Amino acid sequence: MTRQRRPALGSAPVTLSRAKSDVSNEPEAELAITDKTRIGAKIRHARLLRELSLKELALKVGCSVSTLSKIEGEKANPSLTMLHKIGAALGSNLAELFSGDEEFGVITKANDRPVIETDQVRRGTGILLERLVPYSSGYLLQGNVHIIEPGGGSEDGLKHEGEELGYIIEGQLELTVGGQSYIAEAGDSFFFRSNLPHSYRNPGESVTRVVWVNTPPTF
Repeated sequence: MTRQRRPALGSAPVTLSRAKSDVSNEPEAELAITDKTRIGAKIRHARLLRELSLKELALKVGCSVSTLSKIEGEKANPSLTMLHKIGAALGSNLAELFSGDEEFGVITKANDRPVIETDQVRRGTGILLERLVPYSSGYLLQGNVHIIEPGGGSEDGLKHEGEELGYIIEGQLELTVGGQSYIAEAGDSFFFRSNLPHSYRNPGESVTRVVWVNTPPTF
């Protein structure tokens, strides 16, 4: 798990507009967790606890046995969407898969929050997830600051149970929910039900920061 100094936050005019529905025909970006969290070992441990073979879990997830084996062996980085599918297949979620020994107090200082570093395999820019709520079972909320590089974004069509809300601290966010795309800027907020297919990206030329909260912690 990496800890990084947060760049200074900025501000921008408050506007909210609807983007064109055919926003981009670029290849879908794949986000991958770096090996700081030893996620592969945690997936393997969870699989063995449930007495599932690699083949059985791969069938549930919808990936190849080879891919799953590489993920467990820390030889391949799973995308965030793949991690979500694995968590669902294991009857778990990302909060539990990422749970560690960190202890959060009532107040967490700005530079003490853990950061999950992600990497966009196909576009070369990525996302940092600065943790606001501990990743552990027993919590009703999951919250992160999404720090998105220009051109960075999530995969298309993610959906799960729950509700999500966010507040754009800095930059621009192109949010697609249920097939409709919107542009939000600093000061804007959003809310949607998580069972609608959703994705997001930074269409601007500067870093975007979003406080993103969802419940239950399924992602």
